Amino acid sequence: MSIPEDVHPQVRAMLEKMAELGIPKVHDLSTAAARDLVEQLAAARLDSYPPPEVAEVVNTTTGPGFGHVPLRIYRASDEANAPAIVFFHGGGHVFGSLDSHDSAARYLARATGATVVSVDYRMGPEYPFPAAAQDAYDATRWVAARADTLGLDPAKLAVCGDSAGGNLAAVVALMAQAEGEVALAAQVLVYPVIDYRGGTPSHTRYAQGYGILEADTVKWFMDRYLPDAAQRDDWRACPRNAPSHAGLAPALLVTAECDVLHDEGIAYGAKLKSAGVEVEHVDYPGMIHGFFTQLGLVDDAERSHHDIARFLFTCWQRTPGNTGA
Repeated sequence: MSIPEDVHPQVRAMLEKMAELGIPKVHDLSTAAARDLVEQLAAARLDSYPPPEVAEVVNTTTGPGFGHVPLRIYRASDEANAPAIVFFHGGGHVFGSLDSHDSAARYLARATGATVVSVDYRMGPEYPFPAAAQDAYDATRWVAARADTLGLDPAKLAVCGDSAGGNLAAVVALMAQAEGEVALAAQVLVYPVIDYRGGTPSHTRYAQGYGILEADTVKWFMDRYLPDAAQRDDWRACPRNAPSHAGLAPALLVTAECDVLHDEGIAYGAKLKSAGVEVEHVDYPGMIHGFFTQLGLVDDAERSHHDIARFLFTCWQRTPGNTGA
């Protein structure tokens, strides 16, 4: 397999290693085999990049009234009234787990000083749309409702996710605004899935040869998460279709240049801006889909976490009652 010329040298090394190991394409696998592959790759990365240390890690669940959604809570310190990030892992709403994104959640907690609540939402095809969206929102509601008990500052609550998790973060921000039950200080969307149907120039340009996510992989995900074609227009699956984006929390859009999802992320940021939402966009040249979790392999993985931290610090300083001191 020829490696594309427009990727970063560190990405090139990753792609060459994948080719050397004969890593199969996700869309050529069964659901079970794809899940196993992703977990094996995540576990293998631990050999070269041990999980970052945090003050505390606790597994729990949201319990009755909030969907019984499994969670993993990462505390960066024993600070009282800490900021909080509700985090949704990527994986096309089909694979990925608390474990596959454990290092990323730990690094995010360390970079931001926040308590990160990672959400183990249900996935397709066993639990197709809208199960993931409902679990994500229920988990966010639970964190907000129990902020005092958890030692969190409810005025400094953010949602964050990568890929399918970025989709869920965007959807939760919309649901929170519509329901008025949760006040968010920020939303962080890392190369989010906005529309599984594609149709953008980047969806064609980076359709093959740029890592784990190809155009055919996107369709593989869509068929499992959104088996009913009518669901693909629902704004809880395609957040750009929401009736209104006005009043949403400030958003950070993180995109990778060499990614099928690149253009839809930018377009969603423009849609938010047109509705009066504060938007910051950071694009990483030569990066591919998935780079956010490649800690220890590409420098921009660490940079993206610190860019998120910088953005969130700004948002949290502007929350009511904060002097900015």
